[in-house]
Amino acid sequence: MHLRPFKQVDVFTAVPYRGNPLAVVLDGAGLSTEEMQHFTRWTNLSEATFLLPPTVPGADYRVRIFYPGRELPFAGHPTLGSCHAWLEAGGKPAGEHVVQECGIGLVKLRRGGGRLAFAAPPLQKSGPLPEQDVALIARGLGIARDAIVDHAWCDNGPHWRGVLLRSAQQVLALEPDAAILAGLDVGVVGPHGKVGVVGPRAAGDDCAFEVRAFFPGNNGMA
Repeated sequence: MHLRPFKQVDVFTAVPYRGNPLAVVLDGAGLSTEEMQHFTRWTNLSEATFLLPPTVPGADYRVRIFYPGRELPFAGHPTLGSCHAWLEAGGKPAGEHVVQECGIGLVKLRRGGGRLAFAAPPLQKSGPLPEQDVALIARGLGIARDAIVDHAWCDNGPHWRGVLLRSAQQVLALEPDAAILAGLDVGVVGPHGKVGVVGPRAAGDDCAFEVRAFFPGNNGMA
């Protein structure tokens, strides 16, 4: 049996059990796609990643990202968690930035103040969603159509459909119907504090957002 180093990382928090959990296999060499997918399901987490030697010049490492239903070309919290685990295990970037190779290409990560940040890959699809999609999402979220005040494609690898509600409280109260939303990757956002305003905020406004992601049919209700 080949024992492989493994970490479970809590992303987006400094408080245990308050972030987004991620399973990171630090040595994924020799594993088949089917074995990676099987391990991801076994972890019972939303996502797992597998670190591999890079295959293109300029990359420090390569990562493959899975959730229980399929492989993803890119995802945010797996990118941050994988980089953290790689650095903690002794990884040394060749240059100023850590450069990750993944399905959408190279992603640069910046280190500073004990935190990691990356520039999101460019959108592959943008603009408003088809109205039939918006109506279906509203029905699947169990809300009226007019509760969605804005919407857009947010596709930079994963095919996310983003919808904006008027408040964080509405986002937290959602009880989605997985059967209706099956096959859709839906991100729902609502602001804390000032609500009901869509578009650019005035100078000095400060607003945090509540975000939930739903990708039903793949053990993905968050």
